[in-house]
Amino acid sequence: MTTGRVGWPSHALMAASGFAGLGYQIVWTQQCAAWLGHESAAMLAVVAAIFGGLAVGALAFGPRIERSAAPLRWYAGCEAAIAAWAGVLTLAMPSVGEWLLQVTGPEPTPLGQWAIAFAGTFALLLPATAAMGATLPAMERLTAQLGGTGRSIAAHYASNTLGAMAGVLATAFWLVPTLGFTHTALICVAANAACAIAALRWLPAGEPATAAAQVDPSTRAGALWPLAITGLLGIGYEVLVVRVLSQVAEDTVYTFALLLAVYLLGTALGAAAWQRWRARTADPRLARDRLLCALSAACLVGAGGLWGAQWMKDALLAASDGGGMAAAVAVEAALALAAFLPQTIAMGALFSHLSAEAGAAGIGFGRAIGVNTLGAAIAPPLFGVWLAPAAGPGIALILVGAGYLALVAPRAWRRPIVWIPAAAALALFVWAPPLAFIDVPEGGHVVSYREGALAAVSIVDDADGVSSLRIDNRQQEGSSATLLVDARQALLPVLLHPAPRHALFLGLGTGMTASSAAGDTALQVDAVELLPEVIAASRHFTQALADGAPNPRLHLTAADARRFVRATDRHYDVIVSDNFHPARSGSAALYTVEHFRAVRGRLAPAGVFCQWLPLHQLDLATLRSIVQSFMTAFPQGTAILASNSLETPVIGLVGRADDGRFDLGALRHRLAAARFTRPLAASGISDEYALLGSFVAGSRALARFAGNAPPNTDDHPVVTYLAPRITYAPDSLPRDRLIELLGAWKVTPDEVLRAGGDVGTTRRLAAYWAARDRFIVAGRDVHPAASARDMLAQVGDPLLDVLRTSPDFRPAYDPLLRMAIALGDTDEPSAAALLGTLARLQPARPEASDALRRLGSSPH
Repeated sequence: MTTGRVGWPSHALMAASGFAGLGYQIVWTQQCAAWLGHESAAMLAVVAAIFGGLAVGALAFGPRIERSAAPLRWYAGCEAAIAAWAGVLTLAMPSVGEWLLQVTGPEPTPLGQWAIAFAGTFALLLPATAAMGATLPAMERLTAQLGGTGRSIAAHYASNTLGAMAGVLATAFWLVPTLGFTHTALICVAANAACAIAALRWLPAGEPATAAAQVDPSTRAGALWPLAITGLLGIGYEVLVVRVLSQVAEDTVYTFALLLAVYLLGTALGAAAWQRWRARTADPRLARDRLLCALSAACLVGAGGLWGAQWMKDALLAASDGGGMAAAVAVEAALALAAFLPQTIAMGALFSHLSAEAGAAGIGFGRAIGVNTLGAAIAPPLFGVWLAPAAGPGIALILVGAGYLALVAPRAWRRPIVWIPAAAALALFVWAPPLAFIDVPEGGHVVSYREGALAAVSIVDDADGVSSLRIDNRQQEGSSATLLVDARQALLPVLLHPAPRHALFLGLGTGMTASSAAGDTALQVDAVELLPEVIAASRHFTQALADGAPNPRLHLTAADARRFVRATDRHYDVIVSDNFHPARSGSAALYTVEHFRAVRGRLAPAGVFCQWLPLHQLDLATLRSIVQSFMTAFPQGTAILASNSLETPVIGLVGRADDGRFDLGALRHRLAAARFTRPLAASGISDEYALLGSFVAGSRALARFAGNAPPNTDDHPVVTYLAPRITYAPDSLPRDRLIELLGAWKVTPDEVLRAGGDVGTTRRLAAYWAARDRFIVAGRDVHPAASARDMLAQVGDPLLDVLRTSPDFRPAYDPLLRMAIALGDTDEPSAAALLGTLARLQPARPEASDALRRLGSSPH
């Protein structure tokens, strides 16, 4: 029997099997995160569980396959088992996931969550992952017997890994965005089933196994330990690099797919290269030492290069000259190639070499790959959960490079080939600064920096003392200059409820929003934040609200917001969801139909929910899908505007548990009876017109806007794949998107207020909305001016027209008042004329009349 009989068919089968395997991994990881949470413990536990299942399969079935006279049946059976269990999972995942959700609970301890996430997903996926772990040993046994060319599996390992790379790219860039998780999984099921059938048709049955040579147990242990440690270090390097580059790249679903694809590509190339050139090495031990030194040097060079990753990205983006999303993705691919390709080529070659050494020592390939994968399963918790936060990713990466050197035989340390990477590791350890990315404005400084398992959180002050909170240096979560808008995002929904007693805030940011709600002396506030580091940083921003004392009405919880909503048994009068960046990894799960329905289930009778949306981070196509999803859960939903900002507009989708309208009398009573530690007028909410005037769209307008846009669901997370487009290549300015929405959206009093309200109030409210829209449109082309006269020349007439439309619209009154007072120092007649106009347009407000009297009595 010749290798030609099994060559291309076996490689094709391995590629197809690898394609399906990585397709499953992406689907299962994201599905499990929806139930278990996006905390680092849960996410990394799922990855460890998948690796653990692969290891169990290789270790449990490998020796039996090694002794079997029918390896073809083993291979076909494994592929069929994968297809069968993956098919079962498409039906069982929701029910099992819901059970795991309830077992985990809303506020698990990190250790408890890790145990549940690992044990649950390990058991759930084990039938499939164990069969996956046995496919390579079965193919190795089959082709070795048929080919008679020794026990090298490197070529098939390369084919399997190349197929896995194709699976990653196809799943992330095409299958899931187009078809969703279930149909993507079914395509993978079909691929495994086809592999089982094709193997029985294409491949010969093989021959009886030969007896394994007896080898000293110490020799076997000496061959297995390097496989385990290199598996640990290889995945550890991957975890750390992905963690670091999340601070430089955009950290979208495409970012991770590119990094993983390059990792797999390099591994496949390394295995293929070793398969071709292995015969040139006369001394296997010398070859192993050289590969270890080369891999150590490559990892240290890759780690060192990460310090310049931001510079490299900026240079490549500048060279691309605004080439759109394709160019931005290409830049991230270049970062992935620089960080992973040389290193993973060496990893692929080293694994192939160590496997061959294990085979020479009488160790079956199943045991070899099982031990290697077992080491890989330990890496996510060791490096991701513990070492990176404790020592920093820079030190952890240096330890990876040093770990490979520790495997070099003592005799090799006499050669310069070892000295170079050893010196590099020592130099990086002594002189390299922390591997952290913090953009500090000129004249500013870093207030604090915390390295967490999921993200790095920093507080940076600019030259004027304005503090900004950043996650991974890419995502700004607010600043001390945004107190007004942050407070309004709490007060608007809280004031829409006639008598709230318990409120839930999903997401914390600077803490200003939740703390502003807790300023209501009759309200208890729970706030759920994914990152413990953000909770710690928020104290820097909220300490001014209560002279640094903690607010006893505010309870902060470090947990996944989506899991908390689904697992808690509490009900809330008001639920407010933060304006999560929809393109960031995991955030889109908070904009799904299932999540919105779960939120509705947590509302008390007549409860109010508000989902804030960062229009400055959303294109309109993505917004349509989010609105469609929201309206599925809240068909009578409406939309409000957090502020009149043109640079960072924030839209709020508002729904009620009873789908009812708001009672005008109850709202007036709420405003009159509210007791906040800060006056409501300081947040621009002085009366019912300022409160209700924030509405920008009724349910009819939202339904028209959503049209036939696909809803964002757990099975088809379209927002995850749509949202990154504007992050990579913005197609418009936020102000233009806001003004386009104001032109398309309409709201009528009957969509907001219950029937029976007085006609005068509804007319004034409609006028307020019209004035608000004119005010925002007028500000689109306004530019800062040094003098009050120059600014007044730009905005005077438009703002007076706005006031004539609605004298109640205070945002137009206040700037004109300030400009008139400033103008009084240089042009008293013009200032007096403007103040007189303001007094006539809004006689109920005394400020203009008082300023006019002061102007007339002041000496000039």
